[in-house]
Amino acid sequence: MNEARISRVARMDNRVAPFDWPFASQRASDIEAHWAVLKANKPALFDGRVFMGRETRIDPERDGAFVSAHFETAFSAFLSWRDFGFPDMQVRNVFSMGALRSGDGAFLLGEMDAHTANAGKCYFPAGTPALRDVRDGMIDLAGSVTRELMEETGLDARDGRVDPFWSIVELGPRIACMRPILFEASAEEIIARVADDISRQRDPELAGLRAVRSMADLALLETPEFIQAYLAHEFARG
Repeated sequence: MNEARISRVARMDNRVAPFDWPFASQRASDIEAHWAVLKANKPALFDGRVFMGRETRIDPERDGAFVSAHFETAFSAFLSWRDFGFPDMQVRNVFSMGALRSGDGAFLLGEMDAHTANAGKCYFPAGTPALRDVRDGMIDLAGSVTRELMEETGLDARDGRVDPFWSIVELGPRIACMRPILFEASAEEIIARVADDISRQRDPELAGLRAVRSMADLALLETPEFIQAYLAHEFARG
């Protein structure tokens, strides 16, 4: 596993700043061809508009805030950048996640459903920032956590205890902004509640939640490196 940088911050400063992304224009034909293949394999994919990050940093002059500038691009360009091996490292995939934990100490990861772009992978409820996450010229990462959590699981963040601090996990081209949320119910109760909600969704993004109580549990799941780094850090903290 590559080494991650993990920082706890109390402030977020994530502005929208237009940017003419060279990768999207210079490799437009490659992106179009790649999207056609992805779409053929997973017809449910939608080429909407998403936001990617630049100029990311922890800024001591802003009380240690996590600062980033976000520009709008096509989902097809974002996926191609990812699948082509992140050819432009001046940009980052910056996103927020609700780091769910149950009252009996388990972390709860969502397993992506078969029709999604990340089928079978397990991580906390999340989504790439989109147009509906823009508020007054800023990317509302906290609002994105609340919305994605409700849409994917039916859980309301207001029913849990939301940590006032974020954990910013910087690992290669990805920056995961973790918002810890603790629910009093047991892992089994939360998993059952979410399974019931998913059964009533028309096109669920998740196949269900998976409980992780140790790194041994995590090893049984297909998870990205930033999730492994974050949970190793949290288990070490106790």
